[in-house]
Amino acid sequence: MSAIPVIPLGCLYRWTSCTPNPAAQARMKLRCALSQLGLPGELISDGVLAVSELVANASEHALGPYELRLRRMVGTLMCEVLDHDPRIPHLAEFPSATPFEAKPQSCGGGLDALLALLSERGRGLHIVHELTRGAWGFRTSGNGTKVVWIALPLRNAGPDSVCQGEQPRAASDLYDTDR
Repeated sequence: MSAIPVIPLGCLYRWTSCTPNPAAQARMKLRCALSQLGLPGELISDGVLAVSELVANASEHALGPYELRLRRMVGTLMCEVLDHDPRIPHLAEFPSATPFEAKPQSCGGGLDALLALLSERGRGLHIVHELTRGAWGFRTSGNGTKVVWIALPLRNAGPDSVCQGEQPRAASDLYDTDR
């Protein structure tokens, strides 16, 4: 009989706007939890990178305090980032045309398109979308919070359990945005 994987369900990490480098801390805690579940390495890496982007977005654009949570659902592990800003971010549009297409009327004028393409802003949620293969989204509550989530598929994972020293909790206790 194989051992049941141990996973810290519920809140993995809390931080505020004053916490130094919260994305690195969240990556470390999430990687540990996903490793304990025995998820494949590529899925762990993709999940950690996607959640790192969500943590960075929350820290930069939303009000705190913030939380990184895990919830197990049938066949899926939900990784959630909660913040206290109910606004849903705008997903930047990328041009469908070739970005370096020459424009005769502006003597080649591809520089503006090149600079827009090389911009360091507005790509994070597109990266999250690719890493999660579209399994992510947002939800808001009536109390001014927002949860951004990604869904990771679970294969052959054991039943819900908790870390050593933690008391088991009902599934309804694991996700509460009213706190």
